[in-house]
Amino acid sequence: MIALRRRIRIDRMTRVVDDLELPDAVFKTCPYQPRELVETGLRQWLRCCGAALRDNRIIGMPSHAVDEAWHGLILCTARYTAFCTAAYGRYLHHHPEGGGLPGRGAEAGSMHDQLGRTVVAWSMVARPGERCVLWDLDARVGVPEPWGIPTERVTAIEARL
Repeated sequence: MIALRRRIRIDRMTRVVDDLELPDAVFKTCPYQPRELVETGLRQWLRCCGAALRDNRIIGMPSHAVDEAWHGLILCTARYTAFCTAAYGRYLHHHPEGGGLPGRGAEAGSMHDQLGRTVVAWSMVARPGERCVLWDLDARVGVPEPWGIPTERVTAIEARL
């Protein structure tokens, strides 16, 4: 028997993300400042994940600092599980590069492809006039080897949408 999942409603998911409490424990392994900027990036990432889950896609993480904060949230297991259930109706699994289940790697595609899908997901969840901080957050908070997506690539992807 196939279990039916409820379709993710972007408006509801966004409210749940907005209401998510992020205790200090989330940031134990994320020393980057200003913390408010990292929090904004984490919330934007979680919204992108909702759009991706809705469309059964795997997206790429464009920020090392946000990735650290997301790991901290995942380690708050009860809070994270409750959040995922409320926001997405299911658990949002972490798919680190090379860490997927055997036979499922081709679905995710390359990191280049996954990051492109992140830009597409952002286009689905961005509020009018909202700037995405994910693309250059690492450079802004001083990550020694910043991740990110070049502005030219973001612009090119958005132009194709």
